[in-house]
Amino acid sequence: MVGYVAYADRFAGTLAGVGERLDYLEGLGVRYLHLMPLLRPREGENDGGYAVADDRAVRPDLGTMDDLAALARGLRGRGISLVLDLVLNHVAREHGWAERARAGDPRYRAYFHIHPDRSVPDLYERTLPEVFPDFAPGNFSWDPEADGWVWTTFNAYQWDLNWGNPDVFLEFVDLILHLANRGVEVFRLDAIAFLWKRMGTACQNEPEVHWLTRALRAAARIVAPAVAFKAEAIVSPAELMGYLGRGAHHGRVSDMAYHNSLMVGLWSSLASRDTRLLAGALRAFPPKPTNTAWGLYVRCHDDIGWAIADEDAARVGLGGPAHRHFLSDFYSGEFPGSFARGLVFQHNPYTGDRRISGSAASLAGLEAALDAGDAGRVDDAVRRLLLLHAVILGFGGVPLLYMGDELALLNDSGYADVPEHAADNRWVHRPQMDWALAARVQGEPDTPAGRVNAGLRHLIRVRRSLPHLHASVETWPLHSPDGRVLLLRRDHPLGVMVQAYNFSEQEVVLPAWELRGVLGTEAADALTGSRLGLDRPTLRLEGYRALWLVAAEGSGSVGLV
Repeated sequence: MVGYVAYADRFAGTLAGVGERLDYLEGLGVRYLHLMPLLRPREGENDGGYAVADDRAVRPDLGTMDDLAALARGLRGRGISLVLDLVLNHVAREHGWAERARAGDPRYRAYFHIHPDRSVPDLYERTLPEVFPDFAPGNFSWDPEADGWVWTTFNAYQWDLNWGNPDVFLEFVDLILHLANRGVEVFRLDAIAFLWKRMGTACQNEPEVHWLTRALRAAARIVAPAVAFKAEAIVSPAELMGYLGRGAHHGRVSDMAYHNSLMVGLWSSLASRDTRLLAGALRAFPPKPTNTAWGLYVRCHDDIGWAIADEDAARVGLGGPAHRHFLSDFYSGEFPGSFARGLVFQHNPYTGDRRISGSAASLAGLEAALDAGDAGRVDDAVRRLLLLHAVILGFGGVPLLYMGDELALLNDSGYADVPEHAADNRWVHRPQMDWALAARVQGEPDTPAGRVNAGLRHLIRVRRSLPHLHASVETWPLHSPDGRVLLLRRDHPLGVMVQAYNFSEQEVVLPAWELRGVLGTEAADALTGSRLGLDRPTLRLEGYRALWLVAAEGSGSVGLV
């Protein structure tokens, strides 16, 4: 499967409008469509739709639940699965449950964490991080109507739910099945890491989170066995595997999880022209359950937080805080020689953390190159974009294309002119779909957008032909004799596949014996259809070149442990 992620309104105006664009999605090779939050949010600020006021209604400007069901039928008829967000951690202050809680109904007050004074909240705050320190400091908000301090991890208008209350669990089982009956096939479990609250901890990744998810999945499978769960667990690498299932939970929690470490490592490798940190981080991952898949992405709707573990950085001689600082400088354009045009998001002066907003094309250097009128830099930017997408399309799992990346859309500086978006610069990389460009891009093969579009379509076509990329097969980093090159290996019953990615502008010369020991004396590059003789001393890899290599017939390939 290849996924596509979009806001329905920014993609096509309404749900009916999305239905009119299915030829475009099918032509691109999309089999999985994630429409960003479309259940009815609160009025005004709503955290991009993640402050849901009614889980059983669609945003009025997008359509109705009947429109959603009609879209799901149209998608399914083309073999495309509909994916929706399910916000588990919180609801909007205006949600019916919260309204009843504010009215004093004890049943619904028990759906939330409401405290009469600061004594308990202050004890929790000792160990709680801040998600949005700039505009939502702290984790509790005073609500005069509720006459209490309400747990609000993200924003004062988003009330955290009390998952220690079985009634909350039952509400969500009912909601999942209701939406599944409307045609939703995959649920993106938003903010899943935050569900369970335990004093003295960061209240993230607690063991009960995995039990609750496993129980939700079991209930859904009794009634709607085709429904899949995708964990939005943007957590440390050490915690991530728990969302796919470890130990007694093996393969019984979520069916998919985002591979945030791969995404962060890709941008880190581009900036440093060094893949050793990424390779080391990947090497530290244990095998995932074979009935699960990674969600792989170059960019998403969110900012990029530099989730690089200090121990991973130390293994390659880097200081974690210093490298994270470098990446923020680089992708905000502050670092000398940077090609990127990004914006700092949520600078935390206490920790030094600075996350980054920006479209994939602008972060990869295309915006700056076009402004400079430098054809060579434009070429580098296009190659970077295609290299990044080659990795996620070749890694094994479900690659997710963010809307507009197939057209190399740049930052949308006009986001600041929209009052409800102005305070949140993540809208810089959530542009309106450019349908005029989409209509002509295949007839303009020499433009940056045309080159990126053609390159992506080619990668998707080749990917579809390769059983070696089945999601159940693990991807392992191989030793690379040159830090600029990432080497990945996949062991499929039909044969070994090796991928090589040059993360620098320079040509790299590799000793051929590194690949000959795995693939034999001759390999075929699936991306170009060419054959490479590995019995010679060296292999040349152009700047930002990707190779998907499988053993050619009769090459005498061997397996390595």
